[in-house]
Amino acid sequence: MSEYDYIIIGAGSAGCVLAERLSASGRHRVLVLEAGGAGRSPWIALPLGYGKTFYDPRVNWCYETAPEEALAGRRGYWPRGKVVGGSGAINALVYARGLPRDFDDWAAAGATGWDWEAVRATYDAIETQVGADGSRTGTGPLHVQDVSDRIHLVNRHFFAAAGELGLPSTENINDPESEGAAVYRINTSGGRRMHSARAFLAPALKRANVTLMTDVLVERIGFDGRRAVSVEARHGDRTVTYRAGREIVVSAGSVTSPRLLQLSGIGPAELLRSHGIVPLLDAPHVGGNLQDHLAVSYFFRATEPTLNNVLRPLLGKLRAGAHYAFTRRGPLSLSVNQCGGYFRSDPALPQPDQQLYFNPVTYSTAPQGKRSVIQPDPFPGFIISFQPSRPTSRGRVDISAADPAAPPAIRPNSLATEADRAEVVAGGLLCQRLMATAALSGLVEAAMDPDLRTMSPDDILADFRDRCGTVFHPVGTCRMGADAAASVVDPRLRVHGVEGLRVVDASVFPNITSGNTNAPTMMLAYRAAGLILEDAT
Repeated sequence: MSEYDYIIIGAGSAGCVLAERLSASGRHRVLVLEAGGAGRSPWIALPLGYGKTFYDPRVNWCYETAPEEALAGRRGYWPRGKVVGGSGAINALVYARGLPRDFDDWAAAGATGWDWEAVRATYDAIETQVGADGSRTGTGPLHVQDVSDRIHLVNRHFFAAAGELGLPSTENINDPESEGAAVYRINTSGGRRMHSARAFLAPALKRANVTLMTDVLVERIGFDGRRAVSVEARHGDRTVTYRAGREIVVSAGSVTSPRLLQLSGIGPAELLRSHGIVPLLDAPHVGGNLQDHLAVSYFFRATEPTLNNVLRPLLGKLRAGAHYAFTRRGPLSLSVNQCGGYFRSDPALPQPDQQLYFNPVTYSTAPQGKRSVIQPDPFPGFIISFQPSRPTSRGRVDISAADPAAPPAIRPNSLATEADRAEVVAGGLLCQRLMATAALSGLVEAAMDPDLRTMSPDDILADFRDRCGTVFHPVGTCRMGADAAASVVDPRLRVHGVEGLRVVDASVFPNITSGNTNAPTMMLAYRAAGLILEDAT
């Protein structure tokens, strides 16, 4: 049996940050256990390789939700990272801190010390802002790249349309005044993906006091009374136990972290007993409070060339590949999500309620051997898409069996509130107004069904139910709060009711942030590591 000071379960966006910071002094032995592989696929390093990993079970858990009545009985597809770097290794790279009010809402919900001013300082500490001209601001390990000089020319129509409607624009959605049309900033450096494994874990692994083990499925956490002391894990055909002298930190993500607590006896007692698990602690909120962003995309054939013209033909692919190989620039160095921003569907609202995406490409899913890949269409096209930013519906993630390898039971409970349904209509009408501008109407050769431009409010909601999907931002299933009766972890991310155990990942968000969740997850982990080290003194 091996012993370490800290055991981190999960080498994802949060776990990699924790490993670096907890090991930096050299005083603590840190073990990182990752269920996935090492992440050496070239499609991970390539920013636009997202299309290749989206359905790849070698690096992706490829989860499915339970059928949702509110979404026409459909099962949702939930890709999650199964690799060092976690979901940040296979996402679309958009770096969005969130709106200041998001974090003030955290503090108001009982997450004391997580207000905007506090987290803003942490963001500043982890980031290096890289300008389009190569200039740098900040000294953090995580590069946030301004790619406004590289985006496709067709994006100009989106900015012109926003201007026609009198909507604001911003140079940087990560500034405090972040509302409006923007070019999305992304995590790249030298044209390669800059996820948390590259920014944080790679430097940490150069230290003798850090051990990373991959392809290790943690099955449960062991307790001595109410204190977490060990981790039982499956490595190949062997079961191995690792002991923690100080703390165990669960950083397995919003789907797996609550399940691991439940497998270890912390969760709704009735659920645990139904699967033959003896409850250590009846904690009904473990797995609850699930929140996610849902979006729908509208596809249009374009009257001028888009990325389809570059990336669909074989010759275009070869040219883009050569451009990237020699310069680390070009379309392969970018995210599929090039422009968008935070917007108010009604100017009277106190803050933006919608996040929009404008992509200079349309695509379909095509089979490739035993897997599927995203393939650009053989004609010019573009996408406009929206997601309501702060949904009020709440779902659950639970174990489906006592077997740690069994798939999760994911029940998002989407569109359960009238407020959420109203925001769907508001987002669709905002996109409809944008499409009616001279700037975007002139870009349309034809709509690819359904045609947003002719939809009524009822049509917008019905279509959203039929076609919407997750934007891959699940949070909240191990909610942070001061009240042990209403949350899973306290504001220092310690699991209520036990000792020596924390949860540090997006599952602890009390409320979902308004935009993409990878940036706040890394911020949270960096700040959490500081709390862990404070408590160790």
